[in-house]
Amino acid sequence: MAVQTTKRQRTCIGCGATLGKGALHRIVRNGEGLVSFDPTGRLAGRGAYVCSEDCLAAARKTRKLERALRCKVTDEDYERVLRELALAEAPGKNEE
Repeated sequence: MAVQTTKRQRTCIGCGATLGKGALHRIVRNGEGLVSFDPTGRLAGRGAYVCSEDCLAAARKTRKLERALRCKVTDEDYERVLRELALAEAPGKNEE
């Protein structure tokens, strides 16, 4: 008899939606404290998940991303992550 395993669900820090890992975008803080977007979902470090750019903006406003990553997230970090997230959500568009 085959053993069934359940896929672990992740929660968006912006809206609280519970989805599979593939449906969410991962933001990661590495060992040096650099905050970045993780397109593969496998980078080493502390991670947090968001559904979309809107949820990232909501997490920024309520400082949920800082609490989830346990570090201070600067405005430059947010802007860089938003740019990287926008490129990942629109794969057919080129950066100008």
